[in-house]
Amino acid sequence: MTRFLTRLLGRLPIGWLQLVHNRARFAAALAGVAFANVLVFVQIAIMGSMATATIQPYRFFDADIMISAADANAIAEGSHVPRQWLFQSLAHPQVASGTPLFVGNVSLQRHGRTISLTTFAIDPAAAEFYAPDIARKSAMLRLPDSGIIDINTRGLDRAEAALIRPQSPDIVEVRGRSLSLQDTFAGGGGFGADGFLIVSDQTFQHLVQQRSSTAPDHILLHVTGGADAERVAADLRQILPDDTLRIRTYAEAQREDVSYQQTKRPTGIIFGFGVVIGILVGLVIVYQVLSTDVADHLREYATFKAMGYRHRFLLGIVLEEAVILATLGAVPGTLIALGLVTGMRAATNLPLAITPAIVAMVFVGTLVACALSGTLATRRLASADPAELF
Repeated sequence: MTRFLTRLLGRLPIGWLQLVHNRARFAAALAGVAFANVLVFVQIAIMGSMATATIQPYRFFDADIMISAADANAIAEGSHVPRQWLFQSLAHPQVASGTPLFVGNVSLQRHGRTISLTTFAIDPAAAEFYAPDIARKSAMLRLPDSGIIDINTRGLDRAEAALIRPQSPDIVEVRGRSLSLQDTFAGGGGFGADGFLIVSDQTFQHLVQQRSSTAPDHILLHVTGGADAERVAADLRQILPDDTLRIRTYAEAQREDVSYQQTKRPTGIIFGFGVVIGILVGLVIVYQVLSTDVADHLREYATFKAMGYRHRFLLGIVLEEAVILATLGAVPGTLIALGLVTGMRAATNLPLAITPAIVAMVFVGTLVACALSGTLATRRLASADPAELF
């Protein structure tokens, strides 16, 4: 390592030699940087999974515009929308089709465990509003009291779920009513429920009996070919007499939902603070290590200054230590975080992931944090007078 750094820097790697001179402190510093990396990685993975889980149910459908109530900050939240706005929207010449979307929560018992399912329902005849994978199975939803279930539902045995087919449906009981599960689709557990269930609007009325067919949760619209969805949405905001309606493009609704989950909901704010705390922990640890190192070697640094070396040279030594700590500490931190996130994903079925982009982002952030700590730690060197030290 010393030879490599000597060739890389073109001089004796003084920073490296100072770090390994006290191996116990060096190991503690690496452990601190690795711990901060793990903390940041895990929090970012959870934040990312929240965004993925939020967008996931939107991917079950295909629409251009979504009409929601004023308080509908998420797809599974908010008041209901009068169905009459669907018919008025269809009067717009650039609205091709529309369908009401119903959202509710049901639960079923499975091997003594209660499984909660966020349930979505539209008219199976409006198959163009399903995502392609679900649209191929939508004909089965025309059968009374039938549905298709998310194969990634927490608590649902994968082997049993793989056997659910139209030839071998699984009969379950939901709210005292038999429901025939005809097939599966790929969803994924979220933060609000164990999985997802898709049924027809008629079956939905049977399962969630207090809901009225005239008051869906959202209205989905398709615009005609070539029409600008944003322009049509703006027109509908002028045409529909209810000013409280949220008439957005489907993509805009997804972005606003993710933003709401990450910046307004307590869980999103807590995870965001976790990332900040991880960065602060790393800054404090590295700063403490480097400032102690500077204090211990203040006479040596003063000697360099007396020999005519400028402050920039001394700063380079400390930054060399900071970069070494950031690089070597990031390796175990990344490996430990990958193991933890993999275990958390298996245990919770949440879409947790650490992508190469996240690894690169955290590594660059670690380098910047360590460099900042190193710069702060050299403040005493700038004012150190060799004459006073000796």
